[in-house]
Amino acid sequence: MAITSANQLELLQTAEAVAREKMIDPDLVIQAMEDSLARAAKSRYGAEMDIRVSIDRKTGRATFTRVRTVVEDDAVENYQAELTVAQAKQYKADPQVGDEIIDEVPPVDLGRIAAQSAKQVILQKVREAERDRQFDEFKDRKGTIINGVVKREEYGNIIVDIGRGEAILRRNEKIGRESYRPNDRIRAYVKDVRRETRGPQVFLSRTDPQFMAELFKMEVPEIYDGIIEIRAVARDPGSRAKIAVISNDNSIDPVGACVGMRGSRVQAVVGELQGEKIDIIPWNPEPATFLVNALQPAEVAKVVIDEEAGKIEVVVPDEQLSLAIGRRGQNVRLASQLTGLDIDILTEAEESSRRQAEFAERTKLFVDALDLDEFFAQLLVAEGFTNLEEVAYVDLDELLAIEGVDDSTAEELQARARDYIEEQNRKAIEAAKELGVEQSLFDFEGLTPQMIEALARDDVKTLEDFATCADWELAGGWTTVDGSRVKDDGILEKFGMSLEEAQALIMTARIQLGWVDPSELETAEEDEEDTEEETEE
Repeated sequence: MAITSANQLELLQTAEAVAREKMIDPDLVIQAMEDSLARAAKSRYGAEMDIRVSIDRKTGRATFTRVRTVVEDDAVENYQAELTVAQAKQYKADPQVGDEIIDEVPPVDLGRIAAQSAKQVILQKVREAERDRQFDEFKDRKGTIINGVVKREEYGNIIVDIGRGEAILRRNEKIGRESYRPNDRIRAYVKDVRRETRGPQVFLSRTDPQFMAELFKMEVPEIYDGIIEIRAVARDPGSRAKIAVISNDNSIDPVGACVGMRGSRVQAVVGELQGEKIDIIPWNPEPATFLVNALQPAEVAKVVIDEEAGKIEVVVPDEQLSLAIGRRGQNVRLASQLTGLDIDILTEAEESSRRQAEFAERTKLFVDALDLDEFFAQLLVAEGFTNLEEVAYVDLDELLAIEGVDDSTAEELQARARDYIEEQNRKAIEAAKELGVEQSLFDFEGLTPQMIEALARDDVKTLEDFATCADWELAGGWTTVDGSRVKDDGILEKFGMSLEEAQALIMTARIQLGWVDPSELETAEEDEEDTEEETEE
């Protein structure tokens, strides 16, 4: 194929046609043609030459040029594409390093192989431009609902035609056992859009909790307008779901608005989700109140929250236990997902038994340690005393407030408690020394002898060992494994140590050892405070 006046306009027409078909910029197609013609020209004139082609956007005329760059005298590596300043003087009056000498060369005739190669370059460039266009179009659709038509099924995955591209609905993203045939219409949530070697991949989902949230946004105008907010969603796809909503307008009931007249709005969502039962729950900033709502339809008698552990205990009447747990634990599992808390459900009888066991355990502690009769020990527990330290170091007036306790009795109680604690401390120190604890750990403030013994039994025997510990290793914590929260027991957790206290002790140890500069720590804290203030503003 020769670039002649007869086919110059044909280049522009071809570029327009390809651009229109692929819905990309015609200029990108022309650039691809320029690259392909330049490659063909290099095969004719020599691969080492810098041949460039420019196609006139109006006439279609292709101009072939040879470009040579002016370099230092001792820097010439490619004599076909570079020349020295002295050599450049015959083409330019005052050449400078970096200047380009451009000469027009005759257009080439493309042989069959060169023409095929040029065609491949054009197709590749057009394909890349098309992929970029598809990615730019669908990346902004992430997090929204898209309609499409089923094209085919591959190994259980559904390939969906979404207009200007294809998307994939993986089999684990389908609801239950739903199946589709070619040409079926489908609605799904755009979960992710990624660039891949074979082009942009659009991943769809019908099981994602946000799919349900977006369906409600389409059905409930108040959510679309921002009057009602969806704060949390939990789903067991195809079976049951819970959605927490709150209204920014006191005159609008968020639950009623989502349900709609005679349930019309929620039924439209249920129909799309293959009959999935949906509990619409009013969101509340108070975790306890929110959880009571989340466990509906079960009734809750009492809620006990452990914020540090991210755990919550719910006490329900005996006859409400099966309803609160739900079939195969579904109700409590969804409530846990909705609130983000681990939930332990107890019946009133179970809670009563546990409280009695704790009462008996504390009573026995006071009987054995303080040599008291059972009645007096029970009286101390009933007044709220839980350990010997509280008895030993509490203000004397608090003991005198107990009926039947006079000054001498209160003083005797505290003396016995202190003697017992001192004896236990002595035994703990001896045990720790036998285990090989170094003096540096005994001298460190903030650790009791019992704590030091517990650390030694876990092979923490020096201040250096202690400084290398993580806060959760000391205070315990919670980690998520396979979607379930798992408890990590801390070495000092039984002594009531919190994560904050553990962090402070570890940092103090590191400062004493010279591992951390206190001034740098203060600067970092000040920077963090400034950042928080700027965020609030």
